[in-house]
Amino acid sequence: MAASRLNLHERYRIHALHEACFSIRSIALMLERAPSTISRELRRNRTGRRYQPNVAHQLMQQRRLRASRRGRIDAECIRQIEALLAEDHSPAQIAGRAGLASHEWIYQYIYADQRRGGTLFKQLRRRRRKRRKRGLRDGRGQLLHRRHWSTRPAIVETRSRIGDWELDTMRAASGKAVVVTMTERRNRLHLLAYSPDGTAENVRNAILRRLGRLRRVVHTLTSDNGKEFADHQFIACALKSDFYFADPYSAWQRGSNENGNGLARQYLPRSMDFSTLTDDYLRWVEQRLYNRPRKILGFKTPLEVLNGESINTVANQS
Repeated sequence: MAASRLNLHERYRIHALHEACFSIRSIALMLERAPSTISRELRRNRTGRRYQPNVAHQLMQQRRLRASRRGRIDAECIRQIEALLAEDHSPAQIAGRAGLASHEWIYQYIYADQRRGGTLFKQLRRRRRKRRKRGLRDGRGQLLHRRHWSTRPAIVETRSRIGDWELDTMRAASGKAVVVTMTERRNRLHLLAYSPDGTAENVRNAILRRLGRLRRVVHTLTSDNGKEFADHQFIACALKSDFYFADPYSAWQRGSNENGNGLARQYLPRSMDFSTLTDDYLRWVEQRLYNRPRKILGFKTPLEVLNGESINTVANQS
C-alpha cells in the first residue's frame, strides 16, 4: 500500500470516483490506499459541500508551507508539556488545549525519554502498544486456498442484505480458551461461541454450532489471517457460503467485527479466565449487545434492525 502523500493525479481520481458514488473503501482499493487516507482527504480538503481536486491540492501545499514556518519546540514548551503530563493530561489534550506541539510529537518525545531511562511514560493512561504498519506480510506462513476480501461480490460493500459476516477470535491474557465472534455486517448482530482452544478444528466446530441454524442467512464470511481459520473450506461448504480473508494486520477491513469485539470486551475482559465461560453467559452477553442502541444504526438496536428486515421480507413475499 502506498506510503507517500497523495498527488494531484490521485486527487482527480478520488474526485471522479467520489462523484460516481463509489464508497470510500472502494476508492481506497482502486488507489491502493488506506480507507482512512481517502476519508481524511475528503474531510480536510472539502470546500463547502464539494471536493475539488485542484483546490484540495492547493490546501495541502498551504498547510505544508505553514508547517515549515512553524517555530521549533523550545525548552519552555517542553517544560510546560512535562508539567501537564504530570497533571495527567493526555498528549491529545495537551495538543488540543495548549497547542504546544502535536500529539504525535509529544508521544515521540515521551518514548525517547523512556529509552533514555526517563519516567514520563508512566504518566500515560495506557501502556504503549507496538505499532504495526498496514500491509506488512504475515510471518506466520500462508493459509492454503484463501480468497482475498477484495474479491467479494460488490453487494457485500453496500450492506444492503443480511448474510455477510465477519469473524475473529477473542483471547484472554492467559489460558488457551477463546471466544469466536461473528458479526453480521448490515445489522451488526454480534454472536459469540466458546472454543476450548484456538485450534482450527475447535474453532470450526464453534462457528458451525453457532451459525449452522442460520445457514440460510449466511452468504459470505470474512476473517483475519489467524491459523484458527485453516478449515475455512470445510466451513464454507457446511454453511453453503463463500469464505474470504482480510489482509494481515488490517483490522479496518473487518471493521464491524472489530467494533463489536470492543463492545464485548466490557463483559469479556482480558483478565477473565475464558475456560470458565458458559453458553448461558455468552447468550446473556449477546442479549446485552442485541439491545444496545448504535449510533451507526441511527441509534436503533441490532435487534430492531433485524426485526425490521424480517417484517419487510414477509411483506414483500405476501
